[in-house]
Amino acid sequence: MTFLLLLLFCFLSPAISSAHSIPSTLDGPFVPVTVPLDTSLRGQAIDLPDTDPRVRRRVIGFEPEQISLSLSSDHDSIWVSWITGEFQIGKKVKPLDPTSINSVVQFGTLRHSLSHEAKGHSLVYSQLYPFDGLLNYTSGIIHHVRITGLKPSTIYYYRCGDPSRRAMSKIHHFRTMPVSSPSSYPGRIAVVGDLGLTYNTTDTISHLIHNSPDLILLIGDVSYANLYLTNGTSSDCYSCSFPETPIHETYQPRWDYWGRFMENLTSKVPLMVIEGNHEIELQAENKTFEAYSSRFAFPFNESGSSSTLYYSFNAGGIHFVMLGAYIAYDKSAEQYEWLKKDLAKVDRSVTPWLVASWHPPWYSSYTAHYREAECMKEAMEELLYSYGTDIVFNGHVHAYERSNRVYNYELDPCGPVYIVIGDGGNREKMAIEHADDPGKCPEPLTTPDPVMGGFCAWNFTPSDKFCWDRQPDYSALRESSFGHGILEMKNETWALWTWYRNQDSSSEVGDQIYIVRQPDRCPLHHRLVNHC
Repeated sequence: MTFLLLLLFCFLSPAISSAHSIPSTLDGPFVPVTVPLDTSLRGQAIDLPDTDPRVRRRVIGFEPEQISLSLSSDHDSIWVSWITGEFQIGKKVKPLDPTSINSVVQFGTLRHSLSHEAKGHSLVYSQLYPFDGLLNYTSGIIHHVRITGLKPSTIYYYRCGDPSRRAMSKIHHFRTMPVSSPSSYPGRIAVVGDLGLTYNTTDTISHLIHNSPDLILLIGDVSYANLYLTNGTSSDCYSCSFPETPIHETYQPRWDYWGRFMENLTSKVPLMVIEGNHEIELQAENKTFEAYSSRFAFPFNESGSSSTLYYSFNAGGIHFVMLGAYIAYDKSAEQYEWLKKDLAKVDRSVTPWLVASWHPPWYSSYTAHYREAECMKEAMEELLYSYGTDIVFNGHVHAYERSNRVYNYELDPCGPVYIVIGDGGNREKMAIEHADDPGKCPEPLTTPDPVMGGFCAWNFTPSDKFCWDRQPDYSALRESSFGHGILEMKNETWALWTWYRNQDSSSEVGDQIYIVRQPDRCPLHHRLVNHC
């Protein structure tokens, strides 16, 4: 009996057995560390070609391809998405009729007895350019089916397609999320950003699969289709190579290549995506985000949002908030009002952990995109802080950086831990320069992203400078390497964060820390913020 009690105590207190080797946020704040750049990692930022068998179409007729899963707002439902029919690209394209084929998922808890059926909706989107010489695109038929009435923590088998056309997929399977409670969590949550479809990407995904995640967060910048002209010509820097183009073109087939490459993973593990700047993809009639909003299913309606660009969902005892940086976010905006209502509804006795994600970081010390999202920070940071947000994931900067707990640039034991993980492997290569390096501080007025609003970075450093003279205190660890992260909630107060680098073996750790909530020290609801 004594031995069993000791085992139980060690399980409930991760630091008991691991504190000697794995630090926790209770040990912080940490002295800032910069890992030296490994110059051998600059290569291989090359996209997979359309001849690679991993991106070629492997189905015929209206058989499903690019199958993917995404969560609904809670454990009892899940979205299944796929594409049927071939895309078209050319001067003149004729969209397929989405009503010409049904959207059906057959599912059940036994592989050879798929006794349940769900039906959904389908759509086609186009990417059109009103200029001579540019090629237009129209997608295959995209299907989204929401399955409901599912049991928690249960394996379900499914196939999708149109049984009346004998166009069904092979049988796949998924595991539902655990019921929301302070004692139940997904086993492993993979976090990756700025993924693209390069040979670095293939390494990232190979390592990620080896870690057997139950859920994947993709923090923006998915296919990088907008680094291509409509004729398929590519560049590491679009504005550098194609400065005279009449509109920022995109090569939409890269989305199809990406969906095919990812299918072996996304047909089994739910993928939750939030938009990045590479998903904007402006086209005729000033339409934006068409590929992003059409290809993925989002629980935005279920979570009370009116937009695919921001939403929330639960996964066991975690409430995730996915925010849009490229849609209005100021305090008079619909997104801000939605966020206030969403946070007010969170019951921390049921979902103790609050995790937020959006694409461009508020806390990054790299020169790339330095303080670019300051207007969003000014609008939303206080609200997220007041509700006790525990962890924030961002991408955009193509490197890894983990913060100390921070609020308004000051170390704060009740602030979130911010993790920048925009190192998935895209072709734009890594960020390697820091704003505190000599001569690398950008001019303040060059930093705002015009899509995100004007200049808001008036809150300078304690020495009244735009950049710190050394690695900022809020920056605990930074490294320019490609990789991905794994988040594991151990209980309602302890979570293990691990970052894996592509250049290492899949079991070697690049960074690891226990993130510890302190609800007694940091009240969970409506913390008052001192404005003095």
